[in-house]
Amino acid sequence: MGREYLAFDIEIVKALPDGLEDWKTQRPVGISCAATLTSGGELTVWYAHKLDGSISERMERDDLSALLVYLEAAVENSFTILTWNGLGFDFDILAEESGSLERCKLLAINHVDMMFHVFCTLGYPLSLDRVAKGMGLPGKPPGMTGALAPILWAQDRRKEVLEYVAQDVRTTLDVAQTAEHLQQLRWISKSGRSQSMPLPFGWMTIRDALQLPEPDTSWMRRAWSRKRFFEWMDLDS
Repeated sequence: MGREYLAFDIEIVKALPDGLEDWKTQRPVGISCAATLTSGGELTVWYAHKLDGSISERMERDDLSALLVYLEAAVENSFTILTWNGLGFDFDILAEESGSLERCKLLAINHVDMMFHVFCTLGYPLSLDRVAKGMGLPGKPPGMTGALAPILWAQDRRKEVLEYVAQDVRTTLDVAQTAEHLQQLRWISKSGRSQSMPLPFGWMTIRDALQLPEPDTSWMRRAWSRKRFFEWMDLDS
C-alpha cells in the first residue's frame, strides 16, 4: 500500500490472426509505441520519428534503449513498475526487440503485473477491460482493442493508437489504485455477474506472487501453467 507506481504498456506492429491462442508463434512482432504514467500524473508516450518528423513504423533498439533507461531510473527513484499482463507480453517482447534480456528480466521480476497476481490467486486470467468495468472505471474506448491497434497503425492512423496506449496506462493505474483503496478487485464475468477477489495487502510483485500456493484448477478443461507467462525468463520456479 502507498506505492508510487509507474504504469507501463506497449503496442505491437504485427497484426495477429483472429482466434490465435499463442502470440509467440508470430514473433517477432515489433513495438510500434509505448506509454508510461506515474502516480503523480506524468504521462509519456514513446514512439520513433522519421527524419521528416512523422511517426516511424516501429521503435528500433536505440529508441527502446531510451525507454529501458527511463524504466530503470524510475525504479531507482522508488517507483514500482505496474502492468496488466506485462510479464507474459510487454516485457517478453521488450526483451527481444531491445536485445536486453537481462535488464528486462530484472525489471520484470520486481514489477507488479496485476493480471499475473490474479492468475496466481484464481488460476485463470482476466481482461483489463472486464476489470475496469467491474470497478466502475472507463476502460478501453468503445470499439477499440489491442488486436485492432496494429491494423490502425498500418493504416497510418497512428495518433489514434497513441491515444489508445495512453488510455491503457491510465486504466492500468486507475485499476491498481482503486482496488488497493477498496482492498478488493472487482470484475464482470462472461455471464454478466459481478465477481470480486480480496486484496487486503495490496498488489504483489512477480517475485512475491510466485510464492502463492497454486489454486485448485481441477474444474477447468484446459488450465494454464504459470510458466506460460515467464518461460522467456528461464526461471527455475
